[in-house]
Amino acid sequence: MKICVAGAGAIGASVAYHLALLGARDVVLVDRGEVAGGATSKGMGGVRQQFSTAAEVRLAQASIRFFEELGAPYFEQVGYLFLATTEAGLETLKERRRVQAELGVPVEQVDASFVPGLELGDVVGAVFCATDGVGDPPAVTRELVGRARDLGVEVREGVDLAAVEAEVRVIACGAWSAQAAEALGVELPIRPLTRQLILTSPVAELPSGLPMTIELETGFHFRRRGAALVLAMHDPAPRWGWEQTVDESLLPDRLERLGRRYPPAAGAQVDRAWAGLYDMTPDAHPIIGQVAEGLYVACGFSGHGFMQSPAVGRALAEEILESSSSLDLSDYRLERFAEGAVFPEHAIL
Repeated sequence: MKICVAGAGAIGASVAYHLALLGARDVVLVDRGEVAGGATSKGMGGVRQQFSTAAEVRLAQASIRFFEELGAPYFEQVGYLFLATTEAGLETLKERRRVQAELGVPVEQVDASFVPGLELGDVVGAVFCATDGVGDPPAVTRELVGRARDLGVEVREGVDLAAVEAEVRVIACGAWSAQAAEALGVELPIRPLTRQLILTSPVAELPSGLPMTIELETGFHFRRRGAALVLAMHDPAPRWGWEQTVDESLLPDRLERLGRRYPPAAGAQVDRAWAGLYDMTPDAHPIIGQVAEGLYVACGFSGHGFMQSPAVGRALAEEILESSSSLDLSDYRLERFAEGAVFPEHAIL
């Protein structure tokens, strides 16, 4: 049985690797562009288990173990720190923590002053998970592709899915997944959302253990990348569509927010900024599984694809080869939309 996986980003690379790991011997990984291009090349690289729904937490938990095995330089387990500046926000964090803790995530309510340099005058509470962390999406993806090649997977760049004859096809094309599926007669409720990130100029004496830090109420968040910081935040109004341009009018505000929350970075400048695409579904959960005879999808991750890619790749490979998976994927079926099922994920960054 020949299997063609379309999309050589984090998700597609993981699917191809796990197919080969489970014994598939005729797997082709294709991409219209290049390996680790698209959204994978532009991601923040966060890896967290702190979601608001049990289904997402379980995917993240299964993925964390893989990232831990990879270790540095692919993954640094520096943790995720959520800050609340209102009592209502703190209650939201506590409620999420109850869901997470019941599933075994080691998330704790903390005094955020353990992170040196943070301005906490307006913070009423915080939660922290030490086993969360940050990774390098392109490097992890290339590592997976390398492992897949070693197991016999053929990798072809600059090739479209339609150009390859196969008994089984897998669409993992991020925001372009709906277009790829439409060509095969399947409609996917996925649309692109533009998100932008900023890399600062170097910041002196950044602590190596600086966690990913998120303001719950605003969505502003930042992480260390080398000697600099990467910043991101929701745009004032959602930018639906394919345009991947930077709104430079927002850059001064983002730097000001950084200087307020993390004074050691006050005065940092923009080294560069870029924009990419989230592949959004109506409920912000992915679509994973079979959607037609011989056609499977893994898309619609709404910004969480990289962090969930290890678990998704394994689970979908099991379903393709063994007709069932070790993870329950029922919450992620395409049919849920026609059946009116809604379980919206609120912890979207």
